[in-house]
Amino acid sequence: MNRMHALLTLLQQAESARDAAQLAHQRTQADLQAARAQQTQLLDYRRDNEQRYRTQFSQGSSIEIVRHYQSFMQRLTQAIEQQERIVAQQQRRVDTARETLQQHELQVASIRKLIERRTREKQQRDDKRDQRQTDEAASRAATHKPSMFANAY
Repeated sequence: MNRMHALLTLLQQAESARDAAQLAHQRTQADLQAARAQQTQLLDYRRDNEQRYRTQFSQGSSIEIVRHYQSFMQRLTQAIEQQERIVAQQQRRVDTARETLQQHELQVASIRKLIERRTREKQQRDDKRDQRQTDEAASRAATHKPSMFANAY
């Protein structure tokens, strides 16, 4: 039973590590969703500004407004590119966290399978022992039981 206790302790540790990995994976997914939401906001903001300035430019604009627009759009494009890098980095973190979680889940499953196998083997040994004891008891009872013909003569 000492071995089984050690396996159960190992299973608890593996499950704790798996739970921590699962939490980390969930956090990285939430961070990825937030980064994508930020990226979407920036893209929407750029699209809205392009439409607004397009309307303004069609009505005629000064060179100063055109320069301001170009400078602003350049900074906005840089912000969008930076956000794209953040999204890609966050996706890599999600992928890494998923792989780690899968490794921990595999470890938990392996330990559980080992425990099941050991439990099944122990049950088989116990069943054989019980059967052997039953057979031995029946054999002893048969050899010690007086024969019904012994008193007939």
